[in-house]
Formats: sequence, C-alpha cells, structure tokens
Amino acid sequence: MFNLYLGDRMEYSKLFSPMKIGNVEIKNRIVMAPMCMGFGQYNGCATDKMMDYYEQRAKGGVGLIFTEITRVNDITGASSFGQLAMSHDYQISALKEMAQRIHKHDCKIMVELHHPGRQNLGLMIGTVPICIAGDKLMGSRYTKLLTGAVIPQGKKLQARHFVPRTVAPSKCENSKMSDSINRALTVRGIRRLIRQFVEAAVRVKKAGCDGVELHASHGYLIQQFLSPNTNRRNDQYGGSLENRMRFLTEIIEGIRQNCGKDFPIVVRLTVDEMYDRIGAPGKGYGLDEGVKMAKILNDKGIDAIDVSSAAYDTFNYWLEPTTFECGWRKHLAAEIKKAVDIPVIAANLIRSPEQAEQQLEDGIQDFVSLGRPLIADPYWVNKVQSGDENLIKRCVCCLYCFESMMENAYKYDHGHCSVNPFVGRENIVMKHNGTGRKVLIVGAGVAGLTAAELLVRRGFDVTVLEKEGEAGGQLNLAKKPPHKDKIGWVCKDLAANAETQGANIIFGVTATKEIIHSYKPEILILATGAGSIFPKAFEADNVSTVTQILNGSVKLENKKVAVIGSGMTGLETSELLAAQGNQVTIIEMADEIAPGAWFQHLDDAMQKLNDAKAQFLTGHKLLSVHDSFIMLERLKDGSEIKLPVDYVVLSLGSKPNTSLYNELKDSNDYKIYNIGDSSKIGRIANATESAYQLVLSID
Repeated sequence: MFNLYLGDRMEYSKLFSPMKIGNVEIKNRIVMAPMCMGFGQYNGCATDKMMDYYEQRAKGGVGLIFTEITRVNDITGASSFGQLAMSHDYQISALKEMAQRIHKHDCKIMVELHHPGRQNLGLMIGTVPICIAGDKLMGSRYTKLLTGAVIPQGKKLQARHFVPRTVAPSKCENSKMSDSINRALTVRGIRRLIRQFVEAAVRVKKAGCDGVELHASHGYLIQQFLSPNTNRRNDQYGGSLENRMRFLTEIIEGIRQNCGKDFPIVVRLTVDEMYDRIGAPGKGYGLDEGVKMAKILNDKGIDAIDVSSAAYDTFNYWLEPTTFECGWRKHLAAEIKKAVDIPVIAANLIRSPEQAEQQLEDGIQDFVSLGRPLIADPYWVNKVQSGDENLIKRCVCCLYCFESMMENAYKYDHGHCSVNPFVGRENIVMKHNGTGRKVLIVGAGVAGLTAAELLVRRGFDVTVLEKEGEAGGQLNLAKKPPHKDKIGWVCKDLAANAETQGANIIFGVTATKEIIHSYKPEILILATGAGSIFPKAFEADNVSTVTQILNGSVKLENKKVAVIGSGMTGLETSELLAAQGNQVTIIEMADEIAPGAWFQHLDDAMQKLNDAKAQFLTGHKLLSVHDSFIMLERLKDGSEIKLPVDYVVLSLGSKPNTSLYNELKDSNDYKIYNIGDSSKIGRIANATESAYQLVLSID
C-alpha cells in the first residue's frame, strides 16, 4: 500500500503522479472520458460552447481530455447534428483553437475518432451535408424548419424503415436502440473508411492535439468488425480473429505511416460484449477473446488501451444506471493489464477518489477515466487535490445526461446534468449583488439547497428551514429501494456545498407563517416538495401509498401485494416489496409498463422484478379495494376481474405541497417564490433547473 494518511485525509500519491502515453506526459492519472453532449454544429467545427465546456474541465485539473465521438465521414458516419468532426480540412482551425485553450491549463487533449455503423439512424444517412448547405443558405430559419417539421416526419419514416440503410461489416440484426436496417460494406467501402480515419488523424495532428483514440467499443463500427455477431464476412475482413481485427489494424498502420511513431494512438476497446448478462451466452465475444484482441493491439504498437465493455444491445453494461455497484467491472481492466505492457485506461464506474486511488494501487489500471463525474462536477480533480473531496457533487448515475442528449440531439440542442445546471452554460457569470439581503428558504430538498448555494455565492444571507432531521426531501424516499443509495448523495453534496459557502441550514423546524415572519426575510423561497396522491375512494386499512412503504411506516412481509401504477417509483417500490418477501403484482392502465420511462431504467428494473417473479397486468384499472381482493376493469373490453390480494400500494403520482404558498402568496412583507416539486412535479434535473432560473432572475 502506497497511500499516506494525514489525519482522516488520504494523500492520493498515485492519482496525482505523472505518467506518459507514448511520448506525451500526463500530469496526473485522471482523464476525461469521451462523451457526446451535442455542443457542436452541423459543419462539425468546434463551437465556443464546446470550447467553454472542455476548458472548464481542463481548469478543473484533469490531466487528459478525450473529446466526444468525432466523425470521420459525413454521409454514413454522422451521429448527431451537434457532433465534432474531422472529416474536412476546414474543421482544423476551430479544433486548434480548442486545443490551445485546453493546453493553457497544463492539460492534454486527444480526439476520439468514430463511426457508428449499424447503430446509426437511417434518418441520419446523407443528412448532414444537406444540413450544412441549408444552414449556409438560411441560418437559424433552417434549424427551425428542420427541428420543427422535417425531423418529426423523418422519425415517422424511420419507424417504418422508409429511410436509407446504415452500414455494417455485414448485413446483420438491427441494433436494439436505433433499430435501423443495415447493409454490408463493400471492400472498396471499407478501404475508403480506413482512409477517412487516417485522414482525420492527420487533421487532428495538424490542429496541435496530442493524439487520437479509435472508438472500438460500445457496438460502433470498429467493434462491429471485431464481433462475430455483426461481422459475418468470409473475406480478408471477416472470419478469424486476425481478419476481424484487420479493419482496426489497417487504420492503426495508416495513422502510423502518416502521423509518425511519436503521435499517440489509443484504442477504446470493448473487451466483453456482455451478452451473457442479458441471457444470451455465446453470442458475440467475451473477455477471453477481448484479452487476445488487446495483445494483438499491444503488439501493433499502440500507446494505450482504454478498456470498456458492452454495446447498445447490452446498454446497461457500459453506461450503468444507479443500481450498479461502483467498480463492478474492474476485473476487465485487471485482466487486460496482465496481458499488455502499455498503459491501461478504464472507467470502472469510479465515483470517489478513494476508489480511484485504490484501483491504481492494486494495479488494475494506470489511468482513471471519469466521464459522467466530470459532467456533474468539472472541478472534481481540484477539489480532491486541495483536500475538499467532501465538496464534490457526485454523479448518481441517473442517466439524465445521456437521456437529455439523445432527446435534444435532433433538436439541435445539447445534453444536461441533474446536479449541475451550468452544463452548456460554462460562460455564465452570476452577479455578486446580494449585499447581505436576507433570504429564507423552506425545504432542504434539491431545489431548496441548489437555490441556497447559488444565492450565497451571489452574496445573499441565506437560511434554510427543514422540518425533517436531514436534507433530502423526496430523495430520502427515492434512495430506499434496493441498490438506490446513490440517489441520497445528491442532497448530501448540495447541503455540504451550501453550508461551506455560508448558508445556514436548520433542521427539525416546521415553517409556519409566524416562524417565517420572525426571520424577517426580504425574499422567501418555498421548496416544500410534494406528496403522494391518495384518492379517498381507495382509503382502507389494507391500502397505503408508496411513501408509507418507502419511509418504513408500513412494513409488509409475505403478503400478496398489488402495486397500482407502473411508473419508475412504482417499479422501484415493487423491488423493495419483493426483497421483503412479498409476492407483487403490478397493475397499469396503459398497454405497456412504465410508459415514457427511459429504457435503461426500465430494463434494469424489469430484470430484477422478473427475477423476483413479479406479475404484471397492463391495460387494467383499479375499481375497488376489499379485505382480501381488488376489483379491476380490463379496459380493452370493460370486463371486471377479481384479483386476490392482501394489501394494496398506490403509486399514482404526486401532487405539489402548496398549502404554505397559498397562505403566504399575497403577503407584502417579502418577495415570495415557489420552486421545485411544490411548483411543478418533476425530476432532479427539473428541481435544479427551477432553482437556477430563479436565482439568476433575482435582481
């Protein structure tokens, strides 16, 4: 063990030691993983917003930044409208400017070269060149036309497969997420793409960047060549492992010939497709073959290997939801580390500096790759180095960054973060004109604590009143289902930052009109949250809401329980009930479970509920509750069904707690605002955004 401890604080000697990738020295062992957030533009040039985003992470102390997926081909290889590109010489100058801004902070930058292959949307094939031309001719009017009319119609055509085919090594099954029909590349097409990867690398070098990363992971085109599931060719680019790797190795050879031996090449490699995790053992390739691939790449003379896993078909095993244990896939990097003599980079769902240091010391990897954690807190590295790791705003794996990026990708907008409302707004400077004015905030949930921190940073005198004994609000319930404890980090981190900035948080105080007046605030902000909907028609001794199950006031064991409502709260409460030994049946009025939920959360929950042998009834409505059964209406034909149950748990949504606001809203003693769930029911991101917007609007 090499750690030194100063009191209770670890000295992260490995984490902050330099190491080289090729001939490029990185000042520490922390790299920013490549993540597409959509800060670009049609023509693929880096924008000011993109530069601001990356530069803030460089300022935050990271040693190396891998850019987002960067296209090498505009026709079949464009994944989004706001994507970085190195497909043309005119894109070099903007990338050069971005590299210079990052280099100012003693941070290195490498560009991840990418082609989506079959995982692209047919809708995107050939679209970007048209968009570039349209933008030149019409400017913002073109974007309004595209996002308002063309894309919605295009999505309908996509759903019916009336769009061009995507490309793949061979014709194969559709990718789970895009569901686009694909076609096999010709040998000529393969060689053209190899040239385009090489030409893109040459442009990256001309821009003054420090190297390239080839994206051979997550089911994109290079990995499609590696996998026997998607590569069924019988020529020199298919069949044996050597042939399946030829596309990648010829790209590497071309970059070496054109960029020289001193220009670092990193390969981001899926070393296990993880099909066994979704009940398809033997499909694709596993770790044994992944190790062989790593050895071949090592012998080819690449400079580092960035270990990853899975593909879009096995999505949750590379971009994990909240329930996954930190470090769960570190064994992958450990096996690769044994097999190669070049630096190993890996993400491994690292969420704390202690975990990062330990995995470096244990020889699992040489560099720690932080993706989502650096979206959530761009100053993660500096906070650790300065001894303020308790102030890190941790990523809780809520997946909102990816979900919002995907939702906005076809609106010419970018992704967001649940805990960091400044993503994409890195150039915003808040006014410091609070002048000690008194602000009273009621509620220490997400919205209240976000507002508290930001207002103190603006110079206001902030007090927060919370009726419970801890911060958290609704998240104190959300963290109760199995493996959801990360959710509790949000308000813990927000409270630590707010208090450090100078906010006074007082617990165990139920705010009343009289108590509020005693503080004589100039500004009153109510963030009183929400409560579960409980229709009077269903009130009975054997009925409760999800709130009562999650807060422990109602405990059930070995019961037949009907959960009414299959939103994510209902599903997660059902997981808890099943873990407590109950037989759960989930009733949903819609024709599908969790309509509107992000598919990753649903996949994660459904796997656990299926393992627990939970039952599902869709298209049914609760009519009445009795001592030992409930009556349901089957909506398809109006027939009634009697279902034997011992207990009923209602998950019918939430309603804002507005009683205090309604009582005080006409007061002339202070300016009053209502934010978060007490204004409008939403998610964590909605709460932080409402607080952010309010704080910036206050004069």
